[in-house]
Amino acid sequence: MEEKDLIEKIRNPDTKNYGFNLLVREYQERIYWHVRKMVIDHDDADDLVQEVFIKVWKNLDKFREDSRLYTWIYRIATNECLNFLNKKKDKFFLPINDVAAELSSKLDSGSYISGDEIQMKLQKALLKLPDKQRLVFNMKYFDEMKFTEIAEITETSVGALKASYHLAVKKIEQNLKID
Repeated sequence: MEEKDLIEKIRNPDTKNYGFNLLVREYQERIYWHVRKMVIDHDDADDLVQEVFIKVWKNLDKFREDSRLYTWIYRIATNECLNFLNKKKDKFFLPINDVAAELSSKLDSGSYISGDEIQMKLQKALLKLPDKQRLVFNMKYFDEMKFTEIAEITETSVGALKASYHLAVKKIEQNLKID
């Protein structure tokens, strides 16, 4: 279904619920994996995805259509991830390294990675990055998004994103050499 048709269904009071169900079916899996790459834990990701779609439902009337619907939802998901990670740090008074270690232990014990040892090393190297650099790296490398799309979602300049991505790649390379 075209995005404009989906928006039309959502805007129509008679088809709003149906339109929202279509929206969830269309975007839920991609949003889940975006969130999961940031928070690692399946249960946390599931909870956050529910929160994302609750926020989408509550704010549908505020969607101005100055960006794509998916971009708007992705931005909500991104903000939820960053807020979740910040709350986790604040709640337990954890420095960034301790949060990375906790997420890394979930990575070891979970079924997140079905790949080989190299993929596990990459995921652990990613966890050592600051949240925003990890977010940019995930969106560019795994989701194969263009910098212009990432800029729209994160409300950051393309130049800053390119710098963040470059720094992330350098840090990952360093971490992989050390391991």
